[in-house]
Amino acid sequence: MRDNGRWAVWAAVCWMGVSFAYGAEVGDWRELAERFDVQARETGYLKSEELLALLDRAVSAAAPVAPAGLGAAGLLLIVIGGLALNLTPCVLPMIPVNLAIIGAGARAQSRARGFLLGGLYGLGMTLAYGALGLFVLLTGRTFGVLNASPWFNAAMAALFLVMTLALFDVVRIDLSRFQRAGPGGARGTGGLAFGMGVVAALLAGACVAPVVISVLALAGTQYAAGNWTGLWLPFLLGAGMALPWPFAGAGLSFLPKPGAWMKWVKIVFGVAILGFAVYYGRLAHGQFAARAKRVERESAATGPAADPEITRLAEGLRRGLAEGKPVFVDFWATWCKNCLAMERTTFKDPEVIRRLDGMVVVKFQAEDPDAPATKAALERYQVIGLPTYLLLAPRR
Repeated sequence: MRDNGRWAVWAAVCWMGVSFAYGAEVGDWRELAERFDVQARETGYLKSEELLALLDRAVSAAAPVAPAGLGAAGLLLIVIGGLALNLTPCVLPMIPVNLAIIGAGARAQSRARGFLLGGLYGLGMTLAYGALGLFVLLTGRTFGVLNASPWFNAAMAALFLVMTLALFDVVRIDLSRFQRAGPGGARGTGGLAFGMGVVAALLAGACVAPVVISVLALAGTQYAAGNWTGLWLPFLLGAGMALPWPFAGAGLSFLPKPGAWMKWVKIVFGVAILGFAVYYGRLAHGQFAARAKRVERESAATGPAADPEITRLAEGLRRGLAEGKPVFVDFWATWCKNCLAMERTTFKDPEVIRRLDGMVVVKFQAEDPDAPATKAALERYQVIGLPTYLLLAPRR
């Protein structure tokens, strides 16, 4: 009996040791993270030379320098960047619908009314990006959470499909009822123009994310340094995107007269929009399938399942400490277009591969930014958008 009791004690000790090691590997990743300094951080698509410059900081870490305030040239660049967003493939296909709404003023033979409708449309864009930017900066949330939702992507696919069918005259979207003269018509058209500006800003998210994330990163740096003007940078970006629309509304009377050429324009835009419908549909299907597999895996688990991404992060941090190597963390997702582009280009560069071989590389797949474990890691490292690359150095 005494031997049996001794074996029971040893079994309990061993079980506690295994449990402690497992908890240290998964649950204590925060303690491991505290033993590293963030030497460098970049967000968005990086060319090979840009990523190599980031990796160079592992050799010679510069002392942190307080960010300088943006001058007039910097603010102007943000406005110009917002203006250029109108040329992205996610915005261009919306032009026929946008002109049909803003064109109400021209049809009423009033440039002032067209200018007002274009201004309201632009105001919707400005407030959409400004409010989204404030939300991300003040709450620490990740830009692109909507893109991680299969329901959002399915809704986008359905919306683009309806727009395609309308351009091919399969279904009819009649906007003429919003183009009535008079106070009632003006109010109705104004609300529609504002709402479509908000929708256009959201629809453009897939194409403009790199620019928006760059501005948000700059705004976050300024805000963290005590410069409150950084909170206005997302609004400034939206204002740049909205800039041409009041003038477009006022100048629609100068557009070419309707003719056979419009049929071919509608076909071109219809094909482009159909491509976006297919893209968002495939994205939603893949996300629904991934969620179903995750639910199946969690339901089949007999005990508390560790999050594989957190486990991978903890293992990478532990290895970096043990080997005295810097840790390169790549936050990515399958719904992130720039993440996939990086895999096809920059990460295949022989020099980049050679340099990363001397580091501990952690690929953190933030597929669902709102998942508790993923959210904790994103908040810990202040990740505001994907892809984000961190260079962590063990403290000496």
